[in-house]
Amino acid sequence: MGFFHKLRWGGALAALVLTLSAGSAWPQAHVPAPRDQPAADAPDTNPVRNPVDVPGFWDPRRRPERPDLSRLTVIRFLTETDYPPFDYAGPDGNPIGFNVDLARMICEEIKVACTVQMRRYDTLVDSLNTNQGDAVIASIAASPTMRKRVDFTDPYYRTPARFVTRRNSGIDDVRPQALEGKKVGVIAGTAHEAYIKALFTEAELHAYPDDAAARAALKKGEVDLVFGDGISLAFWLNGTDSANCCRFVGGPYLESRYFGEGVGIAVRRGNDLLRQSLNWALFRLWEQGRFTDLWLRYFPISPF
Repeated sequence: MGFFHKLRWGGALAALVLTLSAGSAWPQAHVPAPRDQPAADAPDTNPVRNPVDVPGFWDPRRRPERPDLSRLTVIRFLTETDYPPFDYAGPDGNPIGFNVDLARMICEEIKVACTVQMRRYDTLVDSLNTNQGDAVIASIAASPTMRKRVDFTDPYYRTPARFVTRRNSGIDDVRPQALEGKKVGVIAGTAHEAYIKALFTEAELHAYPDDAAARAALKKGEVDLVFGDGISLAFWLNGTDSANCCRFVGGPYLESRYFGEGVGIAVRRGNDLLRQSLNWALFRLWEQGRFTDLWLRYFPISPF
């Protein structure tokens, strides 16, 4: 199963708008400067992202207040068992991955004892709500359905949509009018397919059953571009399967109606002290550049 199809959108592939919500920012590296996403028909001001672009949802003008951290003595994080590179079991059976490392950094910042336990993904929220843990850090996307069961911190990443084209295609402009007659590959039944149908109406849409089929079509020249999950595509571009055939162009696309509200840490509803403490720690880690360092260890080619 492809990376994109495993992404946790609260039971269904939630959706991703071309502008960021108020207060969100996508600074390069850890420089806290907001960057707005261009509208669908506007010139793309950043057609090929620098490999060190790192997501940041923290607005330096909205610094969170430091809560009373003395009331916290331990944070019991829950994560899932098999969702690399975010959370998975290491050679010794202990949890490792981006989410696990971030959880431990949060505990270091708060100066509180921390445990990380692995559970099956479908049991995580129930385990949280029966007090078998205090917070879930497992790439759960915030959605209206999930918000009825848990509260979320501010998002610490999103999954952007991106175009990929062959290196020698000559395609650098992916505004809707520029893609008239271009063949665009997508995975059938996804938010990416719906987005192309809605906004790139003059493109020639080609739907494929999975990631592998769409990417193979791109490498063979059967389509001009593939539009899909940026994180999955970043891993593909950085791996051997792509054979260095292709590159990102345009984007990132972050429409929340199509691609979701972002991924946060889940806590039990009403646990405002823990939620605010996590938000404070996440902001501090970003402000210090430690979040950037962690991101670059796991994502050498940025999906942004």
